[in-house]
Amino acid sequence: MQLTTSIRSALIAGAAATVLFTGATGAVAASAAPSAAALAPASATAHSPYGQLRPLAALSAERLATADLVAAAKWGTGGPVDDPAREQEVLRAVAEQARQLGADPAVTVRFFRDQIEANKIVQRGLHRAWDADPGRAPTERPDLGQVRKEINRINHELVQALADSPQARSAPYCAPLLTAAAVRVRHERHLDALHTSALARSLRSVCG
Repeated sequence: MQLTTSIRSALIAGAAATVLFTGATGAVAASAAPSAAALAPASATAHSPYGQLRPLAALSAERLATADLVAAAKWGTGGPVDDPAREQEVLRAVAEQARQLGADPAVTVRFFRDQIEANKIVQRGLHRAWDADPGRAPTERPDLGQVRKEINRINHELVQALADSPQARSAPYCAPLLTAAAVRVRHERHLDALHTSALARSLRSVCG
């Protein structure tokens, strides 16, 4: 399944019931399913479907927070946001981690392609904002090497979360539960519109 633009609206508005997921078998409207909020109890156990999906939303948001640092590290250097060599390095690493965990490398790589694109959404958005208002631009440049160490740590946890959630991700109720998790994470982390849109992009291929 893939998240459509309506999940962005749901995340921004905090209204999970309006989210629409599409997949190979057709569209599944959240309005035709139980309320996402009702399906996501705050005390969900780690082994429940919601408990398996929530780490994917939470860790994806944590990974997106590093995009701010990456954007600051690249700001003013003249270098592009796209870094194909680094992207391939990440994809090779997560595929190998997936194999070691007995998870599907292809599914893992597809998920991380979404993570990478989401990260670039934030970087480009911040660069546009800083171009428009230089007074908001960072005055210090983070160490990109150190930032990447943090990204690698989160990547490893995300691979583990994927490996731990095959049943929840393939279940028919994955979409509303994932939406509920994303909405809650958005609220807890106080995500702005840019990071909210990027979070939706990062979760696009979780269910299916």
